[in-house]
Amino acid sequence: MKLISEKKPAFPWFGMDIGGTLVKLVYFEPVDITAEEEQEEVENLKSIRRYLTSNVAYGKTGVRDVHLELRNLTMCGRTGNLHFIRFPTQAMPRFIQMGRDKNFSSLHTTLCATGGGAYKFENEFRSMADLELLKLDELDCLIRGLLYVDRVSFNGHPEGYYFENPSDTQSCVKKTCTLDNPFPMLLVNIGSGVSILAVYSENDYKRVTGTSLGGGTFLGLCCLLTGCETFEEALEMASKGDSTNVDKLVKDIYGGDYERFGLQGSAVASSFGHMMSKEKRDSISKEDLAKATLVTITNNIGSIARMCAVNEKIERVVFVGNFLRINTVSTKLLAYAMDFWSKGQLRALFLEHEGYFGAVGALLELHKTTEDP
Repeated sequence: MKLISEKKPAFPWFGMDIGGTLVKLVYFEPVDITAEEEQEEVENLKSIRRYLTSNVAYGKTGVRDVHLELRNLTMCGRTGNLHFIRFPTQAMPRFIQMGRDKNFSSLHTTLCATGGGAYKFENEFRSMADLELLKLDELDCLIRGLLYVDRVSFNGHPEGYYFENPSDTQSCVKKTCTLDNPFPMLLVNIGSGVSILAVYSENDYKRVTGTSLGGGTFLGLCCLLTGCETFEEALEMASKGDSTNVDKLVKDIYGGDYERFGLQGSAVASSFGHMMSKEKRDSISKEDLAKATLVTITNNIGSIARMCAVNEKIERVVFVGNFLRINTVSTKLLAYAMDFWSKGQLRALFLEHEGYFGAVGALLELHKTTEDP
């Protein structure tokens, strides 16, 4: 029995994705601990487990997304719950300090990390907390984590979803789905910026293109234009705004539809086009500006994704990333754009765990390190 346990990585099991805006952390909490293990477990490990699982908030900005918890999961021969935690990247020094305070390095575990911050903060982890990071490629981790979560399902329910009748606001409904036979797929990862991948198998993919106009752009512009401070605040403002007060539509130019090219009068002709008029500037609200910013960024992402799908001849388009968290405005807008501009040939797919797949992929690498001869 002891020989088997030695092949497993030491607890605690973490995977981290340190992005430009958010840090995503997944933590595997074993629930099959025997009385003997409980007795032998060192106090540091107990302290970390209690802290992470008994709180839903950590300090002012850390959050455990309880609704995303994967329960009774079997990993590396152990049964447990997978917890999903996020906090702003700017709070990383405090997280490293916590690792030092809890004497994390004494537990002799490997901390697998991906994202740009795995490189940016490597020296701080080493100097402040005596921790070595196993740095992993973020796109490898993204794909591996996505396929794994879809395979194990969301506590018995499908991980994926799409919108039926996305072009009709009255009958548009959310429907669940799985990524059966997922390849090829166009994977659009919307974080601070955007990367678009053509994925042919778990190990065969290419980065087609990307855009610097992503979630970080939306939040940065909203902070400038409205004075908001957080993503949640920006989305709340956007949900109450009317972007047509800010954007110039086709009908504002043509007086109606541009029928020759099938452009509806309600389509955006010029994002922020009304803002060249002082009269219009004086009449808009901060909520209108937030909504217009969200629509501008989302439309741009949707347009690029559609062109990539056409060029790569891929019909399955999957959108992931933390930009989509609590962001039904963008998910429905992307679903509508894919459906309308492709004349029903492309369907936008979304996943419940949105921005956590990179962290899950990093956690899976932790288990791989113990399997290698």
